[in-house]
Amino acid sequence: MSTSSPPLLDVAGLRLEFRTSRGAASVLNGVSFQVHAGETLCIVGESGCGKSMTSLAIMRLFPAPPGRITAGSVRLDGEDLLQLSEPAMRRIRGNRIAMIFQEPMTSLNPVMTVGRQLGESLRLHLAMSRAEARARSIELLRAVGIPAPEARIDEYPHQMSGGMKQRVMIAVALACRPAVLIADEPTTALDVTVQAQIFDLLRELQAREGTALVLITHDMGAVSEMADRVIVMYGGRVVEEGRTRDVLERPAHPYTRGLIACLPELEGEARRTRPPLPEIPGMVPSIWELGTGCAFRARCPHAAEPCARAAPDLLPVADHHRAACWALEAGTVPAPVQGVAA
Repeated sequence: MSTSSPPLLDVAGLRLEFRTSRGAASVLNGVSFQVHAGETLCIVGESGCGKSMTSLAIMRLFPAPPGRITAGSVRLDGEDLLQLSEPAMRRIRGNRIAMIFQEPMTSLNPVMTVGRQLGESLRLHLAMSRAEARARSIELLRAVGIPAPEARIDEYPHQMSGGMKQRVMIAVALACRPAVLIADEPTTALDVTVQAQIFDLLRELQAREGTALVLITHDMGAVSEMADRVIVMYGGRVVEEGRTRDVLERPAHPYTRGLIACLPELEGEARRTRPPLPEIPGMVPSIWELGTGCAFRARCPHAAEPCARAAPDLLPVADHHRAACWALEAGTVPAPVQGVAA
């Protein structure tokens, strides 16, 4: 992976709002990040922070109306996807950029065989014949670790386990060898053994194809295992970004510290004698409660008067490490202790 070359995916100042009977509500507020070839970027945060909506905005799969992108750009190899017509976007979606959706139970068509769902993408984007698409589909099922793919290709999703359905979703996403793969909570509802297998599979496929991977998760353990870089989102904004080791070992934003403090790390006797895990008080605010200040202020131990006036910009913490916190600017957040969240 080289960050000296232009990024494959460059998201800049992305803003998305939904118009409802109550008025316009901002869901994404200036989200920016870049991903290079062969790199894994993790987007992390609690449910409702804007992770999945970011992926849907990139793919232009949000409902429009009522959704509307009001600012920003999404450049894939320099081409702004937001400026393309819908037919042009359909030629790119699933081809040059693909997505593994969060829930395979609802993402796979229950009345179509696995082979037909795989073959559709191959025939549409690569102009394969029916026989060519079937042969390639069997290869893809074998590549993602599905046993007896020659038989499984004619099965329906309900005949497969959750882990197998997720592997089929990965095969569909990788069918056309996309330059960028977005994986939205790809191991949700899977047991830990299958989770490990899915992560191993993504790493193997990424190494073989050089794909840029955007992994969306709420699991900080998955971040430490998979990511080269990480961005932390809250209230539709990026509140911290940097190399994975920097963010996990020296978290600068109070929200990131809270997420890491909630991680169980001890084993055996140490686990039994450890005090209860801390929690971040309160809940992620709704889009109607964000206001003009820092969205985290109601839950933050360092909240002060400036936090209610405006949301802070990302400020440098160290090389390639930034966080958005007024207390950081004022020097009132305690210096991070390595490996410990404040």
